[in-house]
Amino acid sequence: MKKENIPNALTLLRIALIPVFILLLTVGSSRGVHVTAAIIFAVASITDYLDGYLARKWQVVTNFGKFADPMADKLLVMSAFIMLIEMNMAPAWVVAVIICRELAVTGLRLLLVETGGTVLAAAMPGKIKTFTQMFAIIFLLLHWTILGQILLYIALIFTIYSGYDYFKGSAYLFKDTFK
Repeated sequence: MKKENIPNALTLLRIALIPVFILLLTVGSSRGVHVTAAIIFAVASITDYLDGYLARKWQVVTNFGKFADPMADKLLVMSAFIMLIEMNMAPAWVVAVIICRELAVTGLRLLLVETGGTVLAAAMPGKIKTFTQMFAIIFLLLHWTILGQILLYIALIFTIYSGYDYFKGSAYLFKDTFK
């Protein structure tokens, strides 16, 4: 495989791991199944970092990667949070806030590109949000409940704050909304 295809292959691997992760949690409820699911989620999460790092390092950023990488991240995290609701490990209202923010920021990114080609890069609050979400999911799956819950609520705070931050920075798009 050519090195320029490796970041996209990692993104596709992350997408392919999502149904495996969901299937594991659907058919099994033992601690061993949860640990295996946590490992799969962790591997998929690592590919999130690695694909972007390699694409930038090797200067092989592609349109597919620009589209598929953030989509894969959202699919992975949203799927995990939905499964955690099913397993009574995460409150539905917290997950609803997180998913609504993810969809709203995705829409904002599309609007920014459509109205002027601006790319909304991830700012530090968004990176902290992603980090805490992923570790909250892993720790909850490992039944490290207290740490998982603490990280979940930290993730919720950064989810709300980073969403606010992105929309505040893009408020000019909506200046004619209520005239």
